[in-house]
Amino acid sequence: MKENKEDSKNQARAQFDEIVAIVNELNSENDKTREEAELKAVENALEVSFRSGWNSEPYGLDAEEFKILLSTGGPAVRIIGSLGILNEPEEVKLQHQDWFTPWQDYPLTEEEGEILHAYAQQFCFVQ
Repeated sequence: MKENKEDSKNQARAQFDEIVAIVNELNSENDKTREEAELKAVENALEVSFRSGWNSEPYGLDAEEFKILLSTGGPAVRIIGSLGILNEPEEVKLQHQDWFTPWQDYPLTEEEGEILHAYAQQFCFVQ
């Protein structure tokens, strides 16, 4: 079981390294490089979804959380987080898991968390 945990942790690191490269390109002075990075960010995700919380009124539900799936199977990697009042990402986390194991948060420094947040901002969470 420990081997699976390390495999998924290594996959999370590899996915994060790709995110760092994309965010660095997003910060480029070159317009073409930035445009290509925006496209890479969107193409990097296998699935982007969101959900709302409990509500007694089924109409006009607002998204409260999001998920960006980066890889599936064993190992799998995703980004999850809450959405602010303007549907912008907040409290972003990188998670990983392998077959038959629960999702685990991948530890990030404050600076790495800001990079992950910048990546998540490339997606639109508006209904």
